[in-house]
Order: sequence, then structure tokens, then C-alpha cells
Amino acid sequence: MKSIIKKELFLSASPLSYFFILFSFMSFIPGYPILVSSFFICLGIFYSFQSARESNDILYTALLPIKKSDVVTAKFAFTVIIQIFSFTLDLIITLIRMCVLNSSDVYLQNAMMNSNFVYLGFTLVIFALFNLFFLCGFFKTSYYIGKPFIVFGIAALLAVFAGESLHHIPGLEYLNATGFENITIQIIFFASGAAIYIIFTAVSLHISKKNFNKTDF
Repeated sequence: MKSIIKKELFLSASPLSYFFILFSFMSFIPGYPILVSSFFICLGIFYSFQSARESNDILYTALLPIKKSDVVTAKFAFTVIIQIFSFTLDLIITLIRMCVLNSSDVYLQNAMMNSNFVYLGFTLVIFALFNLFFLCGFFKTSYYIGKPFIVFGIAALLAVFAGESLHHIPGLEYLNATGFENITIQIIFFASGAAIYIIFTAVSLHISKKNFNKTDF
């Protein structure tokens, strides 16, 4: 399995998947819907699946002396590695904003979502939606990528809208904290996002393996 994952990371992956990780730095931008950065990171992963389809990478991998389900596991591992790496960068930037830049006027007066643990929870939700809708949708056919990505895009847009709207509801302004105010509530949102990510990814992997095993090349 290690060899197959290395193939995904160093051979099958599109360079755009790694370049788009830099969109995590959008978390520094005030007055901008920073949750969109998570969508762009998923878009980078999408390009790797597009490249794999055009080069018949799925068929090539399936013909290797490995279990058929390992093809799916390797693709999921690649996706999760990119997401976790991007999330770690997001976490570092968020801690910088919360610890060092929390009193900055541009963030205190920011009408859009601030970078805090609520934001990190929503980031994990968007990654979970990608794994559920795009990856699961892709492995229904192991070829078509357009419809699954559109479905994910709509779901991600709704998640961004929710994230940007909640703190404008009277009584929920604390969700847009620039620092560690109401940290308990922030951690609850973050933990919920993490749970959703783990559950959605596990369910998607299970369904994708079943679907891929039925695929005829």
C-alpha cells in the first residue's frame, strides 16, 4: 500500500493539487469569504482526478498485483493527505490571527467570517462534503467527474453561506470572535466539524470500495 500511495503523491498527482494548497493563505484576507479557500483546495485535488482519468491511471493501477479495493484506498489516502496538510496550514494561520493579530482593526471590523476554531470546523465540513459527494460520486463510474464536482460545488456553496451567515444572526455574534473569546463554543463547533469529516470520509470510502469492485474495465 505504501508504494501505491507514493505513486499517487509523486506520479499521478497534478502539480495543481500542491499549488492550490497555497490558497490556505487566504485565511489572512479580511473582508473576504475565507471559507472559499477550502473549495479551491478541493479544486486542486479535482485536477489530479481529471489527470488520472485522461491518462488511464485508474485502469493502470487496477492492473497492478494489488487488491482492487486498494486503488480506492490509495486515492482516498492522497486526498486526505492534501486536506490534512492544507488544514494544518490553516490551523497555523488561524493561531497567528487569534494570538498575534486578534486586536488588528482590519479583523475587528471584519464583517465576513474571521479565522477561528469555528472557521476551522467549517473547513473540515467542506472537505467532508468533497469526500462524500465527489469521491463517492466519482467511484460510481471511475470515469465521470463533472456531475460529482458540481454536486459538491453546490453543497460547498451552501456551507460557505451558512458559515458567513451564522454570526450575523442576533445572539450568535460571538461565533466571529477574533481571539479566544467563547472558546468552549468554538471548540464544540470545531469538534463537530472533525466528527463530520471522519464519519463522512469513512462512509464514502466504504461505499466507494463497493462501487469500484462492481466496475468493469
